[in-house]
Amino acid sequence: MDMGRESRWEKDAVTVEIAFALVTAAVLAGVISASAWALVLVLDLSGSARKGLLVGGALLGAVAGVWRLVRVLLRFDEQRRMGH
Repeated sequence: MDMGRESRWEKDAVTVEIAFALVTAAVLAGVISASAWALVLVLDLSGSARKGLLVGGALLGAVAGVWRLVRVLLRFDEQRRMGH
């Protein structure tokens, strides 16, 4: 077997980690966006305050989702390089 090639187990582990990172990033982004929406409903905001809070929540959710995705994948790569 070629030492430079990844085993099937390693490929499966990478696939699972990518799926985990994507799902948790999407859930985090959704929770943050939904929290902003709930805040709009609870405070009964309208007009520019409503729009600002919804846009801010969506932006914050997107940033948090990307941060989570990068963090999970970098941590996995670090552990993989260490041989764990």
